[in-house]
Amino acid sequence: MAIPDPTTVREQIAWSYANLARAHAALEHGVTNYRVVHHVIRNRTYHGLLSGKIAMRSLYDDERLKMTMPQACYYCGHRDNLTVDHLIPIVRGGPDEADNLIWACRSCNSSKHGRDMLVWAKSKGFFPSILLLRRYIKIVARYCEEKGHMDTNLDNFTQVNTPFDVRLLPTKFPPLAELKLWVKPK
Repeated sequence: MAIPDPTTVREQIAWSYANLARAHAALEHGVTNYRVVHHVIRNRTYHGLLSGKIAMRSLYDDERLKMTMPQACYYCGHRDNLTVDHLIPIVRGGPDEADNLIWACRSCNSSKHGRDMLVWAKSKGFFPSILLLRRYIKIVARYCEEKGHMDTNLDNFTQVNTPFDVRLLPTKFPPLAELKLWVKPK
């Protein structure tokens, strides 16, 4: 499949989520290089999301993980001095809902402050864990769907008032060896 060049919010979200699905499957298979099956997963996910034949899984899975995983910072894995952080900051207009709440150590929470998670992660030189990014993309997708932004052209997205920049959703991921499914508690 040719790599698409997303032009709408829907395409950007679908391509980012499709690449996330490919990486997630590869990490769960324990491989160091993508295989054909992983590219098929990405292709089917992307086209299925665009056509409406498939939907992102609900945030229920992510909430269940939040309740069953050890309490640790979603960003660095530290278990001490935990606070609750809004993944998409409410000071920027992010939702004040349980889906948007994660554990963060005081250091990460203070450092992130009111910044978007993707902007902050880039400034710190790390790529979010796959499961954290999955939660983030689902929240962004839900927000854009509810606000009617899905068919907005990416070139016009600066005119849309959102608590995040959908153009920052990753469409290219680091090599598998650099990705992690989840941050290991320290």
